[in-house]
Amino acid sequence: MAIQRATQHSIASTNLADLLERILDKGIVIAGDIKISLVDVELLTIQLRLVICSVDKAREMGMDWWVNNPCFTRGAKNDQVVDSLARIEQRLEKLETPVTKESGSHPAPGA
Repeated sequence: MAIQRATQHSIASTNLADLLERILDKGIVIAGDIKISLVDVELLTIQLRLVICSVDKAREMGMDWWVNNPCFTRGAKNDQVVDSLARIEQRLEKLETPVTKESGSHPAPGA
């Protein structure tokens, strides 16, 4: 009986691998809409679209947004991210400065 289980497991994983390969090769789209209404007044609409495919298939379909996105470019520096982090650090420093001046007479916790 142990041999049959191992064989069944092997067959099941092969089928799963084939299914995954087929999905990535052909692509699959999952779409759904959620609408919330109250007394015939539409309050909220959410449209969900999910595309699952390989990178090659996505490029073939014209979905290659990651090619020009600096966050996904290897070796390239992302000036926007660096600038944004610098601004955040400056703002944090400005926020912390008044607190340390006011509490100058009191020792910091753990000091």
